[in-house]
Amino acid sequence: MKIATVVGARPQFVKAAAMARAIDEKRRSGHDIEEVIIHTGQHYDQRMSASFFADLGIAEPRHNLAIGSDSHGRQTGRMMSALEEIVDFESPEVMIVHGDTNSTLAGALVAAKRNLSLVHVEAGLRSFDRTMPEEVNRVLTDHVSDLLCCPSNTAIENLRAEGIVNGVHLVGDVMYDVLLADIGRLGSDMPNTGSLPTGSPYILATIHRASTTDDSVRFTDVVRALSEISSTIAPVVWPVHPRTSGLVKVLALPDSVHLIDPVSYHEMLVLIRQAETVVTDSGGLQKEAFWLQTPCVTVRESTEWPETIQSGWNQLVGTSTEKIIEATGGATTPTRHPPLYGDGHSAEHIVELIEALNA
Repeated sequence: MKIATVVGARPQFVKAAAMARAIDEKRRSGHDIEEVIIHTGQHYDQRMSASFFADLGIAEPRHNLAIGSDSHGRQTGRMMSALEEIVDFESPEVMIVHGDTNSTLAGALVAAKRNLSLVHVEAGLRSFDRTMPEEVNRVLTDHVSDLLCCPSNTAIENLRAEGIVNGVHLVGDVMYDVLLADIGRLGSDMPNTGSLPTGSPYILATIHRASTTDDSVRFTDVVRALSEISSTIAPVVWPVHPRTSGLVKVLALPDSVHLIDPVSYHEMLVLIRQAETVVTDSGGLQKEAFWLQTPCVTVRESTEWPETIQSGWNQLVGTSTEKIIEATGGATTPTRHPPLYGDGHSAEHIVELIEALNA
């Protein structure tokens, strides 16, 4: 059985690592299974892409489409056209897509139209905000998938509400698999944080979603909050996403906001673990902060990870300057840390389901 896995963005590289490890384990134990990783090039920056494969110990993608940045429609269309050619060349029986990016949607549509078995890892997530392109990608992908691998009971209930019940399985979160497997390799060495003195407390910030960066009012409010936080609460360390770099360069930020280049997966985990608080608009970092027991402030109006809010480890505050400052200043470490999103063997469960689907 040949599996084509489509990836294109940082969180998908992490998820793909979990799956690649589980698939390779099956192959080495004698199972007839092969994986072809296809990188769409959606994250085309070296530090956001190539370094992750080496960091995670998985093979470089067999195909790199080098699509790069573009409008949603053109980017997705170009991905679909290129993916069809790869499908013709490789002839896979199964396609795996992860999460909610344009790479996810492009892979899902190609698989559906070419009658491949489609596996959606991280199915059933909903922010209930259709203005977010990620939400549109999630919904459409789920409705054409054959195997829907859900990280939580909430995700299963979301699918049931939309009439999707066949092929739905609770498997947990494959990102947790990788974190548990790799946490012993992290050490305590900090990535380069610019002029921040070693051992200083800091707030970690990541801002990259189009819904934040493409709205000048929202982005300005968030940056104003980070500037104030850095002056009154703790210095801010901000790994700058390629989408944000051009915007940040023209801002008059205080010296207490430390802008750094994108970091590797393991470096990001170290930054999260040692931060006082994480301020982010990322979905994946909300979970990673939870697992590493670092309080999180999410600068969005909605989240697809409501369990992190309910647990008390994450605050959903929107992009109001005042609310971000208040939440960050008042962030505390809860006394309880409930088990969320699986047992660390999610990828193994998914591979078993794929083999059963195609038996």
